[in-house]
Amino acid sequence: MQLQTRHNPAFTVGRLYLAPNEPARVESGAMMATSAGVTLDVGTGGGLMAGLKRSVLAGESFFVTTYTAPQQGGWVDVAGVLPGDIIGIDIKPDRPFFVTKGCWIANSFGTEVTSKWGGGKNLFGGEGGFGLQATGQGQVVVSVYGALDIVDLQPGESIVVDTGHVVAYDLGIQFRLRRAVEGKTFSSLTSGEGFVFDFFGPGRLLLQSRNPSALTSWIHQQAPSQNPTGSSMSIGGLGNLLGG
Repeated sequence: MQLQTRHNPAFTVGRLYLAPNEPARVESGAMMATSAGVTLDVGTGGGLMAGLKRSVLAGESFFVTTYTAPQQGGWVDVAGVLPGDIIGIDIKPDRPFFVTKGCWIANSFGTEVTSKWGGGKNLFGGEGGFGLQATGQGQVVVSVYGALDIVDLQPGESIVVDTGHVVAYDLGIQFRLRRAVEGKTFSSLTSGEGFVFDFFGPGRLLLQSRNPSALTSWIHQQAPSQNPTGSSMSIGGLGNLLGG
């Protein structure tokens, strides 16, 4: 599988070029178009329990779709839900990656994505917790909200990252999850930065320039309530603001 992107970085579409008879797994609902002759098969991606774990724990769909190219080869176009970029992560047997929930959209034959605990979830329902572990040999395709940053930490180098901006990281990297203001839960919450990750090199991590949880909170604040003029903002109005 080869990935080619277009319309990036704001509204990226990823084209998965497949060799003759090559399959690729795609998140349910992520397909935009395919070339003629590509066949699809819908399943749970490893059985009932695997589908439940991926759906309930990792925040992905219960079903995944396997697209298989015909004898002459073919392609599948995929896109994320939120506006932003798409990137392929090269997975090797000695370099698995953790992908945060909601970011995975496809993976090539030879790789596996399974539910995994990724660093703890705070008591107030914030980011973190379960996501997907990508293993094997091949490529995993992820979508990000906004633009993409790739950070390669050198030995002894460290960085502090808000949990909502983390897309993926290699599982060899050292990290810890903590309150933004250590020892002071109230101060962390009122700062707007409840929990953060400390990452320590060497290792690679992928970050997104926008936070999906912040978008969700903003929509919840706007959509259900009356504004000061007495009229409510419609969902359609929110869609126009978001470029939909």
